[in-house]
Amino acid sequence: MSTTKPMKRNKLLLLGAWLLMTTVPAQAADAIVPGAEWLDTEGMVINAHGGGILYHEGIYYWYGEAKGDFTYRSPGVGWDCYRTDAGGVSCYSSRDLCHWTYEGIVLDPDTTHTFSDIHPTMVIERPKVIYNERTRQFVMWMHIDNHNYEKAVAGVAVSDRPTGKFRFIESIRPNGQMSRDMTLFKDDDQQAYLVYSSEGNATLHIASLSDDYLHVTPHYTRHFVGQSREAPAMFKRQGKYYIVTSGCTGWDPNEAQWAVADHVMGPYTVMDNPCRGPHADKTFYAQSTFALPVVGTDQYIIMFDRWNKKDLITSRYVWLPVRFDDGALTIPWTDRWTPATLRW
Repeated sequence: MSTTKPMKRNKLLLLGAWLLMTTVPAQAADAIVPGAEWLDTEGMVINAHGGGILYHEGIYYWYGEAKGDFTYRSPGVGWDCYRTDAGGVSCYSSRDLCHWTYEGIVLDPDTTHTFSDIHPTMVIERPKVIYNERTRQFVMWMHIDNHNYEKAVAGVAVSDRPTGKFRFIESIRPNGQMSRDMTLFKDDDQQAYLVYSSEGNATLHIASLSDDYLHVTPHYTRHFVGQSREAPAMFKRQGKYYIVTSGCTGWDPNEAQWAVADHVMGPYTVMDNPCRGPHADKTFYAQSTFALPVVGTDQYIIMFDRWNKKDLITSRYVWLPVRFDDGALTIPWTDRWTPATLRW
């Protein structure tokens, strides 16, 4: 296994300065520009990949993978297994979804114990956080894996504050099943669900969580059986449940798909590709990671990652608004927008 040096914020600043000279301009502070470089309020490149967002007491918290600044390919692995040493989970905060303040690494990698699930040589991906009103704790679930992605487990951590530090508890195979790309969903009744690719990524599972959100219950359902869907993003609108997923093509982009159900556990009706615009057949060269309701509106955002597999820390973010026309979900390409001004 390659050994890499730890990521440093000043190196991100140098990276940002270099990227400013590329053809894609830096993210403007007053708008969301999909695919552009996105800087935090200190002028640093945002490092929160495969992320998810929690809204709590008037503030949005963006959690994501803190990618190291050296990308390498895992030796002895047949597919394009590009990765960085796990840098833990980063957090940014915002009140308007445009300006983001760096809150630090809220889940530290365990650099002491080489067999730890969150050691830098492991994989920490797609962290998502929900708040438990009963226990008053913030609960994080994430995809945990080893260098060749054969471990395939879900990890859970907990904190008393949204900005951590989070304490890692354990990793599991939910109900004895593999778990890779995942998301969390909390319904209006406060019941929470883990949504994850399973069965060798061939089938998507939805499992209910215990009342404290720290465990998976035996109640789960199987969806898109044999269709190899991953990168789930789930939300609820007007009593219906929506899932946006991608196909399984490693780091390379493919065509997205959406599905809808009357109940969170399904059954789901598979629809078509929701993307509209240039390169829609490749999901705008990006992959879904989270569906975000904009609080106080009927607007929804699908968050995507545009992966740069050979230099993962430079992967960019593609956030796009969802549009509904007669019940049909579409994600049209939008060059520049803000939640405050967008109206369909």
